[in-house]
Amino acid sequence: MPVIKTEHLTHLYSVGTPFEKAAIQDVNLEISQGEFVGVIGHTGSGKSTLIQHFNGLLKPTAGKIFLDGKDIWENKSEIRAVRFHVGLVFQYPEYQLFEETVYKDISFGPKNMGLKEDEIDARVREAAALVGLKPEVLEKSPFELSGGQKRRVAIAGVIAMEPKVLILDEPTAGLDPRGRDMILGEIQQYHQEKKNTILLVSHSMEDIAKYATKVLVMNQAQVYAYDTVEAVFSRVEELRALGLGVPQITRVFYQLKQDGMNIETNVYSVKRAKQLILEKLGKGGDAQ
Repeated sequence: MPVIKTEHLTHLYSVGTPFEKAAIQDVNLEISQGEFVGVIGHTGSGKSTLIQHFNGLLKPTAGKIFLDGKDIWENKSEIRAVRFHVGLVFQYPEYQLFEETVYKDISFGPKNMGLKEDEIDARVREAAALVGLKPEVLEKSPFELSGGQKRRVAIAGVIAMEPKVLILDEPTAGLDPRGRDMILGEIQQYHQEKKNTILLVSHSMEDIAKYATKVLVMNQAQVYAYDTVEAVFSRVEELRALGLGVPQITRVFYQLKQDGMNIETNVYSVKRAKQLILEKLGKGGDAQ
């Protein structure tokens, strides 16, 4: 059974006006438990609207959303509980920090779940550790921290609710390369430890190729593709036609193929590229 499933999911804006527009249209999708899904699409493709339906922030104009086989809108009074199971981290989440200390900010979600103090404390400390925050940071004001640390606090606040599905909308926006790699590395480690489902919305094809197990491509309010990283990024010309890219290393090997070299094009990482080049040079993939 998929953890998230949609059936003919549609959301219209400005209904009944001359400006009526479908943000997502007839989306049918199944996401399995434990997947790390990279979500890509140009601005206006519908990806942000889609992910906001997964935890009930937006209500469908038509169609249904299922969480563990249950229609999340079957009983409106239970939609609050859905948001504990499907955690959503918005872009620049540090702007939503408001408590006096980091500890209080991370504990806000668990407190609203009605948990006991000892359980809240355990979750706060575990979530902080998962995102690389040291114990001494917990008693500081979040506004004393660096941008990267604030981002970690905001992500920890969602992780502390122990959601079955964690959705991150451009979680590394505005960070330098080192900060970006650290945040994504911590998210990957969290995924490996908890075995939950993660959806990562990103404009970085390199990040998607490095961390995701599957790629969801949105285009013109519909699902254009949902498949493995290899299957999606092998469609180079199609992605280009949509205004999207592929990882830089993929473009290099694709161009080599176009120039007549007998070489694979399903290359999405520098590690794999190195292996293929060494094989071509006759040194074997394990050579240094």
